[in-house]
Amino acid sequence: MDAERFFVITGGPGSGKSTLIDMLRARNFSTAPEAGRGIIRAQRAVEGPALPWRDPALFAELMLSWEMRSHAAAREAPGPVFFDRGVPDTIGYLRLVGLPVPAHMMRAAETVRYNRRVFVAPFWPQIFRQDAERRQTAQEAERTCAVMVDVYAELGYEPVALPCVPVDERLRFVLSGAGL
Repeated sequence: MDAERFFVITGGPGSGKSTLIDMLRARNFSTAPEAGRGIIRAQRAVEGPALPWRDPALFAELMLSWEMRSHAAAREAPGPVFFDRGVPDTIGYLRLVGLPVPAHMMRAAETVRYNRRVFVAPFWPQIFRQDAERRQTAQEAERTCAVMVDVYAELGYEPVALPCVPVDERLRFVLSGAGL
């Protein structure tokens, strides 16, 4: 079953998720990039409306679409696939910004499944940085992590906190936790 070989790395912004995904890719593991940054870059390039600070609901719809497409594409990859966030992160995002979660997003989260064990990069103040795409404050980043843990747990996943250690140690932790 594909879900067993699909591993999500979630957490707050600026917690080292993408760096870990990059290292997994460098080790020849299949990976799926984060939706949020990709959408923000694309929307900024065309002055589009689907930016979290312009239209959070539209941004969430694009994130859902991106994550579902990434999941479908991963079925073609052999072996384990590591996702920089997953469909449940869209639900977490909507909760964070105080918007209702549409029924179709809940259905997507119940249908599009990943390995039961989900790796959570906790808020790590020593590495957190804002940039043009990451506008959240440190407090928002910390809150994001907590919401993602809650959402994944509610959906039947087992959130596993990553240690706040150098990326090569995090890599070993993830590979061990994934049974690889």
